[in-house]
Amino acid sequence: MPPRIDAHHHLWDLRQPFDYRWLDNPALAPIRRNFLPADLAPLLQSAGIDGTVVVQTQHRLAENDWALRLADEHPWIAGVVGWVDLASPDCESQLLEARRHPRFVGVRHVTQDEPDDDFIVSEPVLRGLEVLQAHGVPFDLLFYVKHLHHVPALVARLPDLPMVIDHLAKPRIRERVTEDWLPHFRAAAAYPQVYCKLSGMITEADWSGWKPTDLRPYVQAALELFGPERLMFGSDWPVSNLAGTYPEVIAALEEALGPVSDTERAAIFGGTAVRFYHLNR
Repeated sequence: MPPRIDAHHHLWDLRQPFDYRWLDNPALAPIRRNFLPADLAPLLQSAGIDGTVVVQTQHRLAENDWALRLADEHPWIAGVVGWVDLASPDCESQLLEARRHPRFVGVRHVTQDEPDDDFIVSEPVLRGLEVLQAHGVPFDLLFYVKHLHHVPALVARLPDLPMVIDHLAKPRIRERVTEDWLPHFRAAAAYPQVYCKLSGMITEADWSGWKPTDLRPYVQAALELFGPERLMFGSDWPVSNLAGTYPEVIAALEEALGPVSDTERAAIFGGTAVRFYHLNR
C-alpha cells in the first residue's frame, strides 16, 4: 500500500521577513499566528498520515529555502511546492537552484489574487510554464471558478506539463452552486495531465454550519470526472482551522466519497500524490 499523504498544507512563521499581510483580514484572526511542524506533527500521527506536501504562501524565493530547511529537519515533509518568478528571464535559473534540493517537487503561483484574470495565459507566464514543462516540474493551479476556463488553453500550449487544480477551483459550496463551475471543471478533467486536489472545501462552505453532505456533490463530481488515480487528499491546514479540525477534514472527505474501494481510497489518500509529485525520489 502507498503511504498516506496530505498533499496540501501550509506552514508559516510571522517572525520571518515574508509578506503576511493577507492574514490581517479580521476574519482570519484565528490563524494569524505561527503554524510550524511541531503543531502539525501530532495531528498527522493521530490521523495515520505518513508524509505531507508543504505548499507556498509567498511570492518570494526565500520561502523556498525556509520550507526546504524545515523538510531537512522533519523527514515526514515529503515535498515542497514552492515558487519561482514565471514571468522573469531568471525563471530557469531560479528553478534549477530550487531543484538542487530533492524535496522541491512543484511550483505554485497565487493566481487567484492576480488583478488580471488572464494572468496565467499571458505570454511571459506561459514562457515560464514552458520552463517547468522542460524540466518536468508540476504546477499547482490556484484558481477561482472564473479561471477554470483557461485550462484548455494551458494544455494546448503545454501538453506535457502536469497540472493540479487546488481546492477544486473553489466552487461556491456555501451557496450550493455548481452551474458556473461544473462545465469548466468537466472540461478540465478531459485532459489526462490535469489532476485535482480534494482540499480547501470546508472553508468554501459555511464555516460554522457545514456538514459533510454539503461537500458530497462536489466530491462526487470530482470522483466521476477525474477518477481516484487523478485525485489527491489535501487538508489545507491551517487555513482549514477556520471551519474545522484536522480530523473533521478527513472524516468529511471520507463521508463525501462514499463507498469507494480500498484501492481507490489508497490512491486518493496517498498514491496519486506520490506519483504526481514524484515523492521519495
